[in-house]
Amino acid sequence: MLPDAFHQNAAGKIVRSQRNYWAFVPDSLPPALDLGRLAPLVEEASHAVGNLKGAGGQLPNPLMLLRPFLRREAVLSSRIEGTLTSFSDLLFFEAAPDAPAQSADVGEVANYVVAVERGLEMLDTLPLSLRLCKELHGTLMKDVQRATPGEFRRSQNWIGPPGCTLDEAAFVPPPLEHMDECLNAWERFMNEPHPPALVQVALMHYQFEVIHPFVDGNGRIGRLLITLFLAQRGLLPQPLLYLSAFFEKNRSDYYNLLMKVSTSAGWHDWIEFFLRGVRTQAVDAVRRTEKLLALRQSYRNKALAGGRAASLTKLVDLLFVRPAISIRGAQEELGVTFRAAQLNIDRLVALGLLEEVTGRERYRVYMAREIARVAMEDLPDDEMPVELPGPSRS
Repeated sequence: MLPDAFHQNAAGKIVRSQRNYWAFVPDSLPPALDLGRLAPLVEEASHAVGNLKGAGGQLPNPLMLLRPFLRREAVLSSRIEGTLTSFSDLLFFEAAPDAPAQSADVGEVANYVVAVERGLEMLDTLPLSLRLCKELHGTLMKDVQRATPGEFRRSQNWIGPPGCTLDEAAFVPPPLEHMDECLNAWERFMNEPHPPALVQVALMHYQFEVIHPFVDGNGRIGRLLITLFLAQRGLLPQPLLYLSAFFEKNRSDYYNLLMKVSTSAGWHDWIEFFLRGVRTQAVDAVRRTEKLLALRQSYRNKALAGGRAASLTKLVDLLFVRPAISIRGAQEELGVTFRAAQLNIDRLVALGLLEEVTGRERYRVYMAREIARVAMEDLPDDEMPVELPGPSRS
């Protein structure tokens, strides 16, 4: 890493490590900020989050929005880090976990979903903390060979082009002899009130990414913590806001602005970018919420017209949590016999609400395409769940 890239007003100091390479150690938070400059965007983002909170309160079951959007977040957050799994791959994996996986990374992406849900459960008894971060990382990186799940790094990592050395790296996080001190300060800041909360979470995210405390998975844990922070602070009772779509769409700005904070204390540019992301994704989530509510009513009306209303409408509601499902999955979720689950799925197929999408004799999966499209409609065509993977019957 070249120390000349860091200006005198950098948001930290350049140090020589015990192994004689240059690294960056961030200053403790919070920095001096012009909150007046940030106020208009803070107000807009807060208003958008408030609207999303209200929209979420209209949902008969918060999981209707949480689960589809959480899967979307898992795919996009993982993609930012180069872990490539489509939404279809993830749905198929969850619906038929015993079937051959189509993506080598799908298990890692599915771990992200589990990690968020685990984090939300832990918030009932544990504040945002280093312990919680390690628990989340252990879940996220379960069965990932290159990682040390649930453990902070014991060696130096760095960021740069593939194959680069420490000296050639674009950025080197704090050496081990400084990392614990940085993490402890970050943990204290995260749990102290520093209003406005949306500015605090922007600062928190930057600091975690700069400390880079894990061998792998730092970006995903850092973005996951945004969701948990908003839930813990009560800004959103349910975790309905995810920023990876905004970061993925503006990936160059995302990385460049994080780096600009480190090199020249570009705090305001970074925070304004973050607040625009909050506003954009909150507005987007409200729009999708309205679509899901309208679609649910349409599905329920068709199910009521199809007879056996109680069992069919229960299955309809389940589809908004799990847009792709197997007969065995429906049986377990509904608490009915395999035959009853099959009959109900067959009825929804006949009504045009479900479609068998694998063409398999085994590991069959049925998809509610319209529900899946609400979650993934603005992604490239190759990410749309047009057809789930799987070999044909032949």
